[in-house]
Amino acid sequence: MGLLERVTINRTGAILIAAALLCSSGQSQAQSQAQSSGNGVSNFFGNIFSGQKAVAQQATPGPDGSPPPWSGEDGASGHPLMTASAIRQAAANFQNCVASMWPDAARRNITQQNFERFTAGLEPDLRIMDLMDSQPEFTKAIWDYLDILVNDNRLAKGREILAQYKPQFDAVEKTSGVDRYIIASIWGIESNYSTQVGDRNVVRSTATLACIGRRQAYFKDEFLTAIEILNRGDLRPEQMRGSWAGAFGPTQFMPTAFKRYAVDADGDGRRDVVDNVADLIASTANNLRKDGWQTGRSWGYEVVLPEGFNFMLADKSKAMTIAQWQSQGLKRADGKPFPDTTEKAYLLAPAGMQGPGFLMLQNFRVIMKYNPAEAYALAIGHFADRLRGGPPFVQPWPRQERVLSRAERLELQQLLAQRGLYKGTPDGQFGGQTREALRSFQASIGAPADGFASSDVLERLRGR
Repeated sequence: MGLLERVTINRTGAILIAAALLCSSGQSQAQSQAQSSGNGVSNFFGNIFSGQKAVAQQATPGPDGSPPPWSGEDGASGHPLMTASAIRQAAANFQNCVASMWPDAARRNITQQNFERFTAGLEPDLRIMDLMDSQPEFTKAIWDYLDILVNDNRLAKGREILAQYKPQFDAVEKTSGVDRYIIASIWGIESNYSTQVGDRNVVRSTATLACIGRRQAYFKDEFLTAIEILNRGDLRPEQMRGSWAGAFGPTQFMPTAFKRYAVDADGDGRRDVVDNVADLIASTANNLRKDGWQTGRSWGYEVVLPEGFNFMLADKSKAMTIAQWQSQGLKRADGKPFPDTTEKAYLLAPAGMQGPGFLMLQNFRVIMKYNPAEAYALAIGHFADRLRGGPPFVQPWPRQERVLSRAERLELQQLLAQRGLYKGTPDGQFGGQTREALRSFQASIGAPADGFASSDVLERLRGR
């Protein structure tokens, strides 16, 4: 897999970062789609940020070092298709389920010979049920997340990659207008430059999820698209290895994302995003371009917030022009002028008044289409800036703050709901609704309404 395992699943990148990070806006693409419905990072970060939850994360490898088996227990989501009995029943019918998809495959011009060839001997990978339904328990702060992703070793490797493949980056930047540093950043963060791309059979993984569990309709499309890719000859079966959710290649394409965005950059007749660097770079750029990348524009700016700032404005739905933000007292942290004060941006303040603020532009929103978690997109943008020679963030993070556990986050939401401030369903995962409720509570007690979930806020909610 790549570095994280995206939960949305367009891209499996960043698998549990949203759930794992208090400041994330939503689940990572691959896993979010896997759980709620991209390309994807890998479960490397799922393990780092979600902790070791229950049997899904604690199962031990087999005696020969093989991956741990399915736990045999109900999934944490409580979905009726994720009960142990439902999983066993669906697994017993797996061969029939796969065979039943042949008519749909035929409608996609897949030959019967190839369908039978690529599905021959398939067995379900039930361990995926644990991975799909794992429940994050512990969290990492956004500054810890950035420390892990944007480090000296990865930056050094990124600069090597940019130099080694300069002709390919030159060509793609010229034809697509997409910044080479952003492409290199995605490559580095998704798979640590092809060193962590995953080792699960994509066809087996997507077939398992198409026949078992709570996202069968979504994964049926991914499975059939994976067979299409093989039928067309773009990739060989041994190349299609990746995350548990089906994301593959150094920049973690889900099969359907591959179908939409992959290009044959060198004209050899194959779209190879696994081993062909020209195709890999061009396909990733094409993805960003089609999602609305603006050539020559930044993703955003680190800004200093004035004392007494109204944090109710720190909301992605409250975009204003840079000039309007300047009228609110915001300034670039590096002291430089804004290149274009007519650009529209929204304010992200992931650590509230205790940390840096960021004005996010259109290209930040494009990165979030690649993986819809603000922490991920911030890491990509910052990593790209560092690759082009930029400095670290100017303002410090509140590293003294203790990050709340999932149980504490759940309690915080429940306490906010009891006060009539939180209207959602308490789930321990923080998004815009929770931050808005937190701001309302903070304002009611005369505290700075920055929406930051500190341990002090929780104590105040408890009435202590």
